[in-house]
Amino acid sequence: MKRIALILLAVLVSAAPAIAQTASCAIPGTNNDFLGIQTIRLWPGPAPQATGTTCFDIPAITIIAPRPSTGNGSAIVILPGGGYGILAADLEGREVADWFTARGFTAFIVSYRLTSHGYVMPVPLLDARRAIQTVRARAADYHISPDRIGVIGFSAGGHLAALASTEPVPGDPEAEDAIDRVSSQLNYVVLGYPWLGAFGPDMVHINYCKVYKIMDQCAQLTQAYSPELHVTKDTPPTFIYHTFDDQTVPVEQSLSYYETLVKAGVQSELHVFAHGEHGSGLGRGDPALDQWPALLENWLRARGLLTPETAKP
Repeated sequence: MKRIALILLAVLVSAAPAIAQTASCAIPGTNNDFLGIQTIRLWPGPAPQATGTTCFDIPAITIIAPRPSTGNGSAIVILPGGGYGILAADLEGREVADWFTARGFTAFIVSYRLTSHGYVMPVPLLDARRAIQTVRARAADYHISPDRIGVIGFSAGGHLAALASTEPVPGDPEAEDAIDRVSSQLNYVVLGYPWLGAFGPDMVHINYCKVYKIMDQCAQLTQAYSPELHVTKDTPPTFIYHTFDDQTVPVEQSLSYYETLVKAGVQSELHVFAHGEHGSGLGRGDPALDQWPALLENWLRARGLLTPETAKP
């Protein structure tokens, strides 16, 4: 398993050097009251299908609130990328959280379990769903609206975000656990250079089954965890960002997914920039790519997510 992780890391580092700096995981209970940051585990006891007790076996969310009196009631669940081998927790986690909290959102960075540590699908999806359900179930505690919860994911995190948006769980009103009672249905989705073809037939670029040597399971996994196959009219409005010359995840994956969304009648927006490496995060100082967060801000504003909800009579 370590050899597989090293192969994947080598590919990712060549595409986006900044990712290699964050191969750690969140440790629940490591709160920073001074900075207003809290990290909690997603399940009070062992998570489903957990095989150990390290931080890599304990999915968690780190909560970062907006500055006092600036919250708008919107929430963003953040899924960093890293090929399911690592988590780019700074470039595609903390930097993204700070961008959203500066605009009044409450941000939740998810430390989901990784295939490089033995957690094959659907385990990362279980973690993503649980994170969304946790945010919704505790909406009052976080001063957010339960119907203004979105997700943003990059690369593999984009694949996971798309899965969470196309394969939500309804919640069980009879469940003992209050979190299990609520839905994981999302209200909006943002995808940055998403690895939507993780389980597709493309064996030239990075392929989940090939990297983790589970080709014998690939047909079943492809059917179950290819977001494009599960898009419906109920899929949330989606914003997608990609670059034309992405050498790690071909732009065709986003183009195909966008077309599927349009055919299903899902309100969506796609922006493709001419140049830019995979793993560009919020732009990384590129004069052109730095503009995509502004386009996202316009989209969020148009959906009413930057403005507090008007008090109902």
